[in-house]
Amino acid sequence: MENKLIGCCGLDCEKCDARIATITNDDALREKTAALWTKLNGVLITPESINCTGCRVEGVKTPFCDKLCSIHNCVREKGLDTCADCKKMNGCSTLDSIVKNSPFVLENLKHIQNEK
Repeated sequence: MENKLIGCCGLDCEKCDARIATITNDDALREKTAALWTKLNGVLITPESINCTGCRVEGVKTPFCDKLCSIHNCVREKGLDTCADCKKMNGCSTLDSIVKNSPFVLENLKHIQNEK
């Protein structure tokens, strides 16, 4: 059975500080995550917006993950579940925005491909 806590992009939502902060109600972790995500994504992300249960499971999502994430938007526009379902995954410039900071996402996505 496919792990729904692996995000559209291959990031592991179970290990994501936004999800951990949400589940544990950790405001200090929300602040730390907002600062890091602001730096990495070039868009202001506030601690108050760091509430997420995972992008592929029911529940609250951060505005970035739900609306601003180019990867999540691409997957939705194509009617896919994850990048693993896309024939253009390898060498995709949109996915590369995550791969450059977290190369392990490709392993997670290939694992999803192998499960299907």
